[in-house]
Amino acid sequence: MPRLAPPSPRSGFIEPCLPSSAERFPAGPDWVHEIKHDGYRLMARRDAVGIRLLTRNGHDWSSRYPLIVEAVDRLKVRSGLIDGEAVACDENGLAVFERLRLKPSGKHIFLYAFDLLELDGQDLRREPLETRKATLASLLRGSLPGLRLNEHLAHDGESVFQHACKMGLQGIVSKRLGSRYRSGRSKDWLKFKNPAAPAVRPKKSGAESKRGCFRGERRARRNAR
Repeated sequence: MPRLAPPSPRSGFIEPCLPSSAERFPAGPDWVHEIKHDGYRLMARRDAVGIRLLTRNGHDWSSRYPLIVEAVDRLKVRSGLIDGEAVACDENGLAVFERLRLKPSGKHIFLYAFDLLELDGQDLRREPLETRKATLASLLRGSLPGLRLNEHLAHDGESVFQHACKMGLQGIVSKRLGSRYRSGRSKDWLKFKNPAAPAVRPKKSGAESKRGCFRGERRARRNAR
């Protein structure tokens, strides 16, 4: 059985890199693009202390997501720190935040991993993006269902974005090749949101119960992200 870390929420916490909003898609071969899934931002840390799933604010949610914990525990590493998004998908394979809110725990939630900050005691944040992603892909090859690679596309950003919108996805994040991993808001990561996605489009005014539900969803997002 995986060994969870004792309660010390901010132990091993590193502030995540956050994408900046942008109006224009970056052009040229120096950028790759990833699907922006609608979920909770999480970092999976494994070390001698145990396994922790740390939210954007440093809270440990390892007790909520046993499928992710099990997958991290089975990786063939001594230690590591993986950045990603915890999601729950619908029958079409699309990440739906409402499923996380209604069922905040369980074996239907997995981690879309998109970056690797540490591996076996080595700090990888100074390594270029493409090196970190290649190492992550190798690490996750053959991993359990609780960990899945969020693959990138090297096509032009606008085409990737339009395709994401047609599929009903939340949007994309464009990342600059050669960039280091820096905590906080970064111009090396740019986000473009699908205006028709449920998490993006404005909510219509309605009954107080609906407004309360929306406020609860916003609070849950802030606590995790």
